[in-house]
Amino acid sequence: MDTPKIAESLRIRRADLAADLDRLTAPPEAGATVGFGKRIGDGTAEAVERLSTTATARSIAQSLADVDRALAKIADGTYGVCDTCGEAIPEARLAALPATAHCVRCKPAR
Repeated sequence: MDTPKIAESLRIRRADLAADLDRLTAPPEAGATVGFGKRIGDGTAEAVERLSTTATARSIAQSLADVDRALAKIADGTYGVCDTCGEAIPEARLAALPATAHCVRCKPAR
């Protein structure tokens, strides 16, 4: 396992995720307002978009935490070891999901 290469890939992924999260959570531009009218349906598109943006931001934040955990595991020499059971995570799983901290058997339900 080439951990320096994996670490570099994770750092790049982290920067991309952080940029996406910053974009999604940036305050609205000056003068931009979101208003909801008094009739049913007024503002529905804006409300749905905000819900979608919030869900996306949460997902990105979780992915960012996963990448940070993987980088910490590389730094402390435990990368590739399941956080739950302590068994080795198969290299095929790490190749597919380099930020994973759990084997398939122990992966947390999401």
